[in-house]
Amino acid sequence: MDLDEWRSRINDLDSEILDLLNHRAEAALRIGELKRQKGAEYFVPEREFEILARLQRLNPGPFPAEGILAVWREIFSAALALEHPLSVTYLGPPATFTHQAAELRFGSLARFVPARSIGEVFDLVERRQADFGVVPVENSTEGAVNVTLDRLVDSELSIVGEVLLEIVHHLLSRATDLAALKAVYSHPQALAQCRQWLTTNLGDVPSVEVSSTTAAAERSREDPWVAAIASELAARLYDLPVLRARIEDNPHNSTRFLVVGHRAMGPTGKDKTSILFSMKNEPGSLYRILESFAARGLNLTKIESRPAKRRPWEYVIFVDFEGHRDTPLVEEVLAEVGRRSLFHKVLGSYPAA
Repeated sequence: MDLDEWRSRINDLDSEILDLLNHRAEAALRIGELKRQKGAEYFVPEREFEILARLQRLNPGPFPAEGILAVWREIFSAALALEHPLSVTYLGPPATFTHQAAELRFGSLARFVPARSIGEVFDLVERRQADFGVVPVENSTEGAVNVTLDRLVDSELSIVGEVLLEIVHHLLSRATDLAALKAVYSHPQALAQCRQWLTTNLGDVPSVEVSSTTAAAERSREDPWVAAIASELAARLYDLPVLRARIEDNPHNSTRFLVVGHRAMGPTGKDKTSILFSMKNEPGSLYRILESFAARGLNLTKIESRPAKRRPWEYVIFVDFEGHRDTPLVEEVLAEVGRRSLFHKVLGSYPAA
């Protein structure tokens, strides 16, 4: 076939895809009505992971696996918007990396609510003013986000998901050339993460710190001689051209975000469990607790200590490991941790990112 014939073929396929999407939407509406009648949960993440796993097994190619994840994330988001729109709060303002992580997990059609602080994210979900919350918990170069860890100690919410997001900084501006720029605006952390690039390429242009990358994007939209260091989402939301892409000094910088909510997640076959515990201040206490994991071959993916707020010079230990709390092996370990620690708490089991 020639070019025009292939294009005609794609037009026909697009019409078929659109027709199938609408049939799927009708099925989602019927399911939503049945859920309302039975008082069942609208959002069942385990079902999403089951569908994605099945589609990836069935996919013969050449459509890429990453594309399946991206396409079906938006299909799930659209179906939920028809059944019962999800309310998701995140550390704002809009267009931050936490917003980007929230959209990556829930799709673009969820109802996103920016919060002024990590504490407010927890508060909104605890009061059921939002279904889920998304907060940063650690960065590959900066380490743990202690505010998030501290809130997990006392919160009744469960960790129900995680998102790993590569932190990519773009230089956004309405200017058409670097030589035209008079200032570069961004959050102090973003400026620091692009310092080498700025020194090499814009050594004579002043860097101006603002409260967020979103505030920088707003400033750049107003002034054609100003650039902002911000995300791809900010470029899209504020209709700003990307003057230079990927200007971060460390190409391997990433942040892990947690999704918190009320409903515990069931096993998906590829899960993590997060716990915290405190222990006696005596030799071998930590070893005896961690020995429980090693003896059963459970892999620890993170261990972090934080000062206990109630007693000076005592610590709370946070541990992430592979496995789900509802499996027999993990149940054994958690029972043993409970016997060997002064206090322990299961923060949640959830699909590994």
